[in-house]
Amino acid sequence: MRADLYSGHDYYLIDDLLTTEHKLIRETVRSYVKKNLSPIIEDYAQRAEFPQHIVKDLGEIGAFGPALPSEYGGGGLDEISYGIIMQELERCDSGIRSTASVQGSLVMYPIYQYGSEEQRKKYLPKLGKGELFGCFGLTEPNHGSNPAGMETKFEDKGDHYLLNGAKMWISNSPYADIAVVWAKDESGKIKGLIVERGMEGFTTPTTHGKWSLRASATGELVFQNVKVPKENLLPNVAGIKGPLGCLSTARYGIAWGAIGAALDCYDTALRYSKERIQFGKPIGQFQLQQKKLAEMITEITKAQLMVWRLGVLKNEGRATPGQISMAKRNSCEIALDVARSARQMLGGMGITGEYPIMRHLMNLETVITYEGTHDIHLLITGHDVTGLDAFK
Repeated sequence: MRADLYSGHDYYLIDDLLTTEHKLIRETVRSYVKKNLSPIIEDYAQRAEFPQHIVKDLGEIGAFGPALPSEYGGGGLDEISYGIIMQELERCDSGIRSTASVQGSLVMYPIYQYGSEEQRKKYLPKLGKGELFGCFGLTEPNHGSNPAGMETKFEDKGDHYLLNGAKMWISNSPYADIAVVWAKDESGKIKGLIVERGMEGFTTPTTHGKWSLRASATGELVFQNVKVPKENLLPNVAGIKGPLGCLSTARYGIAWGAIGAALDCYDTALRYSKERIQFGKPIGQFQLQQKKLAEMITEITKAQLMVWRLGVLKNEGRATPGQISMAKRNSCEIALDVARSARQMLGGMGITGEYPIMRHLMNLETVITYEGTHDIHLLITGHDVTGLDAFK
């Protein structure tokens, strides 16, 4: 087990743009990661097992819904704080960040934004503390990039709704206590429902055989004539704008988080380049290795500046879905490029569990796909700049 020696990299002194509170939050999460997650993450990933005990820990350090109001289970922090927390968690592992991101952005956020006051009081404080665990049901076996085509439906049966359908690739589902599920009513309008574990006909089969996000729990949501109480309908939204609003919040967190994985790969490669001796000198002294390192930190720095600016815009209520898509896509792309370069620098050691790089590399292959694929985000930017819709 290697010691977690990470200390951060800030080539453009972006820390000068952060508040004392931002830095304190970062140090709190970083300390938790180093003490509690870094020592165990490789073992859990190798065994493809989710460290379920960390859910309450993440609640205690404020990783669930940090930008939501404190009276509703959040941390009452700003959007940059949220980004910093996601970055520190993903510096350890994308699956750990996914766990927190889904709970905060895709479960707590829709209940806060679209739910009734009764729903907020019932669910949010427990979700914020990690006493309840949640998941988000949008993607279906036949509908990924086109969620509006969903087939999951519910019918009004007088004193309850009857829900039928299935969702897949759902993070947290095997252990989730509740699921925020998007389905079509009898008129074809998309609405959100809170489905609780234990409701008859509701099952959450685990997805096995993953080569990516192995320390994260992934599964399905299956609904066979599930009776959902009418008070579990999210009353304040209808249409695809509901789930897309949640995805914008989650994508913002990914834009920050993926940089954390890139930073960990860069940090590992930089340290290795000074320790590994070949031809009588450290490999970091060779021009091609310096080229790799210089390009890594350049792309990381550009991404850091982009997400900081995006965070400022989000704090001001001015960040657009298109801007968030651009940042998510960019961060994922540079993170994968950094991970691949770092893997090459470590040679054969780069594929072993003694170093985190191959695990990051495999994880990022999922991160670049979920919550909007790389190509879909490109088309979102294309639509934004041309005004022409390539999806139709």
